Order: sequence, then structure tokens, then C-alpha cells
Amino acid sequence: MKVTAGVVAVIAVGCVLAVLTRPGVSPNALDLILPLVVCGALFLRRRHPVAVLLVVMIACAAYYPFARYDGPILLGALLALYTAADLGHLVAAGTVAGALLLGMGVGEAGGVRHVDNGLFLMIAGWLATAVAAGGVTRNRRAYLEEVERRAADAEHSREAEARRRATEERLRIARELHDVLGHNISLINVQAGAALHGIRKRPEEAEAALQAIKEASKETLRELRATLGVLRQVDEGAPTAPTASLGQLDEVVRRSGLAVDSDISVGAPPPVEIDLAAARIIQEALTNVSRHSSAGRARLSVAETSGKMVITVEDDGPSVVFAGGSGYGVQGMKERAAALGGTLVAGPRPEGGYRVVAELPL
Repeated sequence: MKVTAGVVAVIAVGCVLAVLTRPGVSPNALDLILPLVVCGALFLRRRHPVAVLLVVMIACAAYYPFARYDGPILLGALLALYTAADLGHLVAAGTVAGALLLGMGVGEAGGVRHVDNGLFLMIAGWLATAVAAGGVTRNRRAYLEEVERRAADAEHSREAEARRRATEERLRIARELHDVLGHNISLINVQAGAALHGIRKRPEEAEAALQAIKEASKETLRELRATLGVLRQVDEGAPTAPTASLGQLDEVVRRSGLAVDSDISVGAPPPVEIDLAAARIIQEALTNVSRHSSAGRARLSVAETSGKMVITVEDDGPSVVFAGGSGYGVQGMKERAAALGGTLVAGPRPEGGYRVVAELPL
């Protein structure tokens, strides 16, 4: 920081002024120039740490043997060493510190002792501490940057996960609404057509159709409220989930208006999510037969094989089905199966009609 360099400059200039005002001391040019050179170089140490380090060390090497006053520009050397190490030039800082100590040792071995052994060791300790402190602060800063980066990555991952879950929840609710509305509204449409067709010729059949419409609309409202409850929850507790299950197959089959040949062989009750998905797939497949096929009969098979629940719905209607449909029904069934790690295949049968086969892992 420039503030630190300014403090060193103030100390050095203060010492120079003290030399000039001290009686009996006659400073030479080096006493005045070298401290100012060191302090001026320190202001550039963040931009050019190695160059400043070399300038400061050369100034110190010329100052202490030749200047007449023993000033404190060694503080500038310590700051330059610390900055170089802090900015990642640890090898350069260590090399310069070692060269400085070696030069002091050679100078002291020349016969004239300027410092005793204790002072020499103290200076060596100062230089080593400056280099080590710079390395520690660099490592500390790198550690904090890594922590911040990981925290930012974790925050980004949490946001991405939240967006993914929100998308999955929207798709799940869309599937529920499609299945609930598509199935029941289709039944209402079929029964309404039957009521209109038989209201004059067979009033008793029209009455039964109207009763079926009443039940279907009531069931539609119930399941629609349960599905929309997911959207309303904030602090209201867990929402009421749709209650479709394999235990209601008889009701689903009855309301489909089809003659269904059922073959159900399921042992223990499956997990809730499997139970719901299986019931919705069967419901949607029968609805598609009712809406898009002229077949009045369908075959339904539910069996457990090799740890999987295999669901098959097929009819003997025309091979070309779903003309003009949106395709969301089949897509929704495939998404339900895939969400549980299963598969679903839907398509025309070679012998005519349509087949839906779903495999859900138990």
C-alpha cells in the first residue's frame, strides 16, 4: 500500500533531517540521495516488485558502507522483500535476502566489525521474517479467494438446482392438470354426446349419461383443487396431492365408457409415486382410446416382472390414431415413466389398433 511506503518515506526523511541538524555530523551526498531513492522506488513496488527490490538492495549495499550516517533505510529493504514475496516472487525475494546477508558476512569478515554476531543474526531474522510474512499473506489471500470462488460456485449451483426443481414442479403440475382435465373433460364430452343422441329415443340412457357427467365434473373439481393446492402452499403446510391410485382402477375403467378386459396381478402395494404414475398412465391411455379411436373395447394388463411393473393398454381400433391431437398426453406419460427411471413406448400395432407399454421400476 502507498500509505506504508509513505510512512517509510517520512521516517527516512525525518532521519535525514536529524542528520542535517545533528551537531558534529557532516553527511555526504549518499546520506541525502539514497534514502530518497529508496522511498521513491517503494511507491512503485506493487507495479514492479522485482525491479524495486533490486533498486532498494543496491541502494542499501551502497548506503551502509559509504554513507556517513547509519540511517534506517533497511526498513525500505524489509518492505520491498515483503511486497515481492506477497506478489508471488518468493524465489526472487529469498535470493536477494540471501545475497544481502552474504554481502554483509563478506564485509564483516574483512577485518573491521561493524555489527556484532547478535545484531547480524537479528538482521538475518528480520529479512527472513519479511520474506516469510509476504509468503503467508499471499497464501492467505489465495485461500480467501478460493473460498469466495467456491462460495460463488455453490450459490450458482443452488440457484441452478432451484431453477431445475421449479421447472420439474411446473412440468409435474402440468401433467397432473392435463391428466385430470383431459380425462374427465373427455368423459363429459362423450357422455354429453350420448345424452344428446338418446334424450328422445332412450330417455333412461340419457339420464344415466347425465349422471355420469355430474360425477365426472365433481371428480374434476376435486382433483383440480388438489392439484392447484400445490401452487397455493407458502406457509400453509403440505398440499393435498391428487389421490389417483391403482386401487381406483375399477372407477377409472367404469368412467372411461369402454369395455375393458383387465388382467391385474400386483402383489404388495407399490410405492406412492409408482402407484400414482401407474394410475395416471392407465387413465390417460384409456382416455386416448375413448377420444381418438373408434374401438369400444380395450385390454389392460398390469403385472410385476423382474422388479418392474409392466403396464399394457391396447385396443383394436384403426391404426391411425390421435389425428389432430396435441400429443401432450403421450408426452406426459413418457415423462412420468422417465421421472421414475422407467420407460414408455406408445404406437400403432402391426395388426391394427394402438398399444401403450410402460415399465416402472419398483
